[in-house]
Amino acid sequence: MESFLFQATLYLMAIVLAVPIASRLGLGSVLGYLLIGIVIGPVLGLVGTEMTGLRHVAEFGVVMMLFLIGLELEPRALWAMRDKLIGMGGLQVLVTVVLVTAAAIAFGQTWQAALAMGMIFSLSSTAIVLQTLTEKKLMGTPGGRSAFSVLLAQDIAVIPMLALLPFLALPGARALAEAEHGNHAAGHFIDSLPAWGVTLVTLGAIASVVVAGHYLVRPLFRYVQAARLREANTAMALLIVVGIASLMLLVGLSPALGAFLAGVVLADSEFRHELESSIEPFKGLLLGMFFITVGAGMDFSIFLDAPVLLPIYVLGLVAIKVAVLYALARLFRLPRQDQWLFTLGLAQAGEFGFVLIAFAASQRILPEPIAQMSSLVIALSMLITPALFILHDQIAKRMKPAALGQSADEIDEQHPVIIAGMGRFGQTVNRLVTMSGFRTTVLDHDLKVVQQMRKFGFKAYFGDPSRPELLASAGIETAKVLVVGLGDVQATTKLVAYARRIRPELHIIARARDRVHVYELYRAGANDIVRELFDSSLRAGRYALENIGLTEYEAAEASRIFYKLDREGLRDLAEVWKPGVPLDENPDYVALSRALNSDLENALIQAAAQDLRAPPKNAPDAA
Repeated sequence: MESFLFQATLYLMAIVLAVPIASRLGLGSVLGYLLIGIVIGPVLGLVGTEMTGLRHVAEFGVVMMLFLIGLELEPRALWAMRDKLIGMGGLQVLVTVVLVTAAAIAFGQTWQAALAMGMIFSLSSTAIVLQTLTEKKLMGTPGGRSAFSVLLAQDIAVIPMLALLPFLALPGARALAEAEHGNHAAGHFIDSLPAWGVTLVTLGAIASVVVAGHYLVRPLFRYVQAARLREANTAMALLIVVGIASLMLLVGLSPALGAFLAGVVLADSEFRHELESSIEPFKGLLLGMFFITVGAGMDFSIFLDAPVLLPIYVLGLVAIKVAVLYALARLFRLPRQDQWLFTLGLAQAGEFGFVLIAFAASQRILPEPIAQMSSLVIALSMLITPALFILHDQIAKRMKPAALGQSADEIDEQHPVIIAGMGRFGQTVNRLVTMSGFRTTVLDHDLKVVQQMRKFGFKAYFGDPSRPELLASAGIETAKVLVVGLGDVQATTKLVAYARRIRPELHIIARARDRVHVYELYRAGANDIVRELFDSSLRAGRYALENIGLTEYEAAEASRIFYKLDREGLRDLAEVWKPGVPLDENPDYVALSRALNSDLENALIQAAAQDLRAPPKNAPDAA
């Protein structure tokens, strides 16, 4: 018991420490888990053989992750992705398998071992890539969506890979493996069935998942929810995942694919969000545990035995995958700025490779030294993934509009209002100003947005609004108002500071991401700063007040007072704000914020207590 509690404390402490440290260093959480695993394993030697059994438990984190991914995809959406799933994803797996197999044969491996290695290394890390894309808010880009499609195709490809690997075993090797492992290797009840029987059982298991998802899970979930106990809902969510995983293992299929299929089936159910909220904590915890065990299980003695060959293997694998992925990105005509995201994001090996290596080793397809070397290659390629994403970020920053194959437009007219950035914010400002009878000069670095605006009759110019020469040709020297609606926080602040420096009298209106960005823009010289979601949130709050007893006029008056005092307080807070210091670690800021909140609350209470006269019929909209 003492040993178990010590190990549990050790792993939980590692999880608690990994993410904050990685976040402070600007790295992804997955890399933090891997590094902390290396520290407690090969470096300090705090964990030992118990780690292997723990990894089998932690692999359920991957299963739960695929279940949650499936919940986000309705069958119609999956069908709409069929071209990328079959075309882009299928080609990536097939071509990578061929190239890696050829390279392994060139290094002296048998064709069976080489083909197994080709399948193993053709996969990418679903956990790392999806988590990194989500953290960097790149999932909605064409490169992010294409990467997601390829990852799905790879996860699906694991199933035929697992089915094919036993046929690569040398004569007598499979029987020897079964004799060594006993019932564990031959424990599936379908082992004694003929080929047609195995096919029927497999199809029956998949059909059972689909039918149960449609006709059994929903009424069962309604029955459980009637108890109104959160722990019962959590137990039900875990039962779905664990039950499907058990069924898939029973028939020799991937539990991850079964969980994904169940998620897709339940994607349009009314219990989707309840399932997500119940499973998400377990998924995060087990995934973290999985990557810690991967790091802790790395055998660095192999690196000492092959200090030259191992880096060559890792870099060679990455080079092969980069070549294949970049060719596919060009073949499927991804936008230039998304080609490198797609290419570098998927250039590592994946966590399912560990599963295939274990299976191939148990079938005597891969010798033990090769299996250990392959595991280390996968782990190291996963470790350099954050560096690949950093490389993509640098490429993206250096990629100017001219480098994308389209030079900036020549601006042939100048107007008193310049609008930089034509997202939803800039479009609304432009429509209001132009429809009120004034002319604007509109700039945006997204060619598609500019072309779309032109189709609707709005004139816009393509180019980077932060470039001084483009601003000069747009008439920055004579304009009366500059509206900055860029989505990039740093670019917005930089543009405001530049415009204020060259035109001290120019009126600058800027869009801010949050309060800290407001303070940055205030110091940069913006006259009017509009926070994202602030006005819409204020309107929503007013509607809430109207529906809990206030009249329309009283709610509008409360909204007006809140708007006025909050903006005034924001200016005062900007004076005590310190760049680089977290707000809650700035004593002056905290004290002033508490005082302003108290003043605002008193003002609203006093306004509500007054005997207000009936409002005029056309009361102004305070939001």
